[in-house]
Amino acid sequence: MEVIRQWFRRFSSDPQTVILALVLLVGFVVVLTMGRMLAPVLAALVLAYLLEGIVTQLRQYGVPRLGAVILVFTLFLVFLMFSLLGLLPRLSYQVTQLVHQLPNIIGAGQDAIMRLPERYPELVSEAQVQDLINAIRAELGKLGQGMVTMSVASVVGVITLLVYLILVPVLVFFFLKDKDRIIDWMQAHLPRDRALTTRVWQEVNAQIANYVRGKIWEIMIVGTVTYITFLFMGLQYAVLLATLVGLSVVIPYIGAAAVTLPIAAIAFFQWGWTPEFWYVLVAYGVIQALDGNVLVPLLFSEVVNLHPVAIIIAVLVFGGLWGFWGVFFAIPLATLVQAVISAWPSAGQPLPAPYKTSEA
Repeated sequence: MEVIRQWFRRFSSDPQTVILALVLLVGFVVVLTMGRMLAPVLAALVLAYLLEGIVTQLRQYGVPRLGAVILVFTLFLVFLMFSLLGLLPRLSYQVTQLVHQLPNIIGAGQDAIMRLPERYPELVSEAQVQDLINAIRAELGKLGQGMVTMSVASVVGVITLLVYLILVPVLVFFFLKDKDRIIDWMQAHLPRDRALTTRVWQEVNAQIANYVRGKIWEIMIVGTVTYITFLFMGLQYAVLLATLVGLSVVIPYIGAAAVTLPIAAIAFFQWGWTPEFWYVLVAYGVIQALDGNVLVPLLFSEVVNLHPVAIIIAVLVFGGLWGFWGVFFAIPLATLVQAVISAWPSAGQPLPAPYKTSEA
């Protein structure tokens, strides 16, 4: 108890430590309690943060900031229109086809499972197979109910999407255009004695910038290579599967294993136990190996290495709190926690020099 009392005395006597704790607490409470209401703002912040790197690169070549912002924002709108008019219709079409073919795929899978006791009677019994099929049917029933619920709420989802499509680009433009004014306004309302908070932000900012931009490139590269590979091999639903593989890199370790099941199921339904089926699985394994051993080290060479256990815990915790965005930012948020722990002054450790204003 005395240890806790001494720690609290030291904590409350250090203004920089108190300021850092308050900034973290306010940010966490705002996102946790108002995250849904501020979702367009948060999404626009993420996009503006990504595009800011391109704006900075253009400014290094002598392009004025306003011109760089207009050029980058125009390219962003072109990419958005391509995604909405080019990628999403094909993706939606393949999802619809897959839903129609799902009973046939399930039937083929059940037939394959029912043959297991005949081929491997010493390993699999008919009772085990029947229990497995009943469990699969129960899960499919729950999935069907969930799809009905989603279809009922689809009207609200479409309206929300339309609002996002208007608000988010507008917010992105103003975040890019008025970046300096927004930052100056925020700094004017923060305490001046914030050297510890500034140090933590600088470290986390570098890590988040490297991670988020690298992750976007990884998603695009892995998804494109997977699409070309599956298209060349003649695998059905190549666009849908390539999108799933690209998004799977967001969740380290878990995503690649989860996407293996739909790829194997569709390949088995299309070819059965033929060489083509195994070729697809081998090609997918090669893509994952190249991603983990070549692409990731190139893209994330400057990102702080976290232990796999820390990454999995971060994915579970932040994903449970904030869904997809929590999963996407699990590693940057874990880096934030690591930066705070590293910067937090221990007993006898001096604090950073306080903020000094220039005298007139």
